[in-house]
Amino acid sequence: MKIAIVHDWLVTYAGAERVLAALIKVWPEADLFSVIDFLSDQDRAYLGGKKAKTTFIQNLPKAKTSYQKYLPLMPLAIEQLDLSGYDLIISSSHAVAKGVLCGPDQLHVSYVHSPIRYAWDLQHQYLLEAGLSRGLKSKIARMILHYIRMWDQRTAAGVDDFIANSYFISGRISKAYRRESTVIYPPVDTEGFTLQETKQEYYLTASRMVPYKRMPMIIEAFAAMPDKRLIVIGEGPEMDKCRAIEAPNVTLLGYQSFAALREHMRSAKAFVFAAEEDFGISPVEAQACGTPVIAFGKGGVLETINGLDQAIPTGVFYYEQTAQALIAAVDEFEDAKPRISALACRANAERFSAERFAKEIKSFVDTRLETTRTAHRRPVPAPMPTLVPAKSATVSEISARAVPLKSV
Repeated sequence: MKIAIVHDWLVTYAGAERVLAALIKVWPEADLFSVIDFLSDQDRAYLGGKKAKTTFIQNLPKAKTSYQKYLPLMPLAIEQLDLSGYDLIISSSHAVAKGVLCGPDQLHVSYVHSPIRYAWDLQHQYLLEAGLSRGLKSKIARMILHYIRMWDQRTAAGVDDFIANSYFISGRISKAYRRESTVIYPPVDTEGFTLQETKQEYYLTASRMVPYKRMPMIIEAFAAMPDKRLIVIGEGPEMDKCRAIEAPNVTLLGYQSFAALREHMRSAKAFVFAAEEDFGISPVEAQACGTPVIAFGKGGVLETINGLDQAIPTGVFYYEQTAQALIAAVDEFEDAKPRISALACRANAERFSAERFAKEIKSFVDTRLETTRTAHRRPVPAPMPTLVPAKSATVSEISARAVPLKSV
């Protein structure tokens, strides 16, 4: 059996790429495909050294640094990948990977991190953050997103089975594609992020500094709480905004190594999270360290914090992305802290281990493969009966069978 794994693009090693790395560990013999592949050697090691077969976008100007500008070409590009020789296709998709072309004798399972966010329910938010809420460029962007939305919905028909990374995303799949999906939570490195019960007197937030992560908002909230210390790890386009906020109790560390991030996460009093995420790996990593989470209460975090038993808390939520709401949540956390244990946080995080992910997704795919093989087996046709030539009737026999006209 030949297996292909298709990913949107390979530029950095982030949350979606962690799922890709786990898929490659389950199916190491698979061939890898992507729109572009500019991974560093260090990041490629997580993928077992695999290099992806790419599309024509790989060779376009500034594809490495400005690949987002080629989004209008990506539907065309992904359809040019020839996967006709593969029996099993697994796509890891938050943009266009699920749109690969496949035939009726191939099984296509798509692990969806999200339907294309900026083309569906988050379109207006993304246009506003990109400065495209009005004007000629806004009209062009909306036309492109309309086209991508139609393409995205049409290509959903080419997927045999959808897997969602959370029930939150399962709802998005249902809304966008009118398709059912199976939820398999993504893998979290619960072995790398280890438990520490002794905590220090600081809060931690760590993320890429992009608009939807709301990092400046977190810093503004702690600037209004000078008696509480905040450490910030991460870099990105919003770094200048973060630096412009006067907050002596906030320390900006910029990019940090994995080891440094882990040690800060293990020692923090609580991890602060302000994004609306499809799943949100960082809050689970924090809990794996025994660190509770203060999170914006929307998206995947509603499934990963406080666990199945709501009576055993592992964090608190706030429901508006404002500094005032976060300040109130920090006060709530301080009151709830005696009821939150590091052991409970760790136990909750273990529900999302890498071993669990590998077991669940392999079982799902194997079951679907067997079902597909059974459905494609053609029944052996029954032998045709031997036909005996009929004896010709004589004229007298035909006359005897005739019905007299008077009796009609």
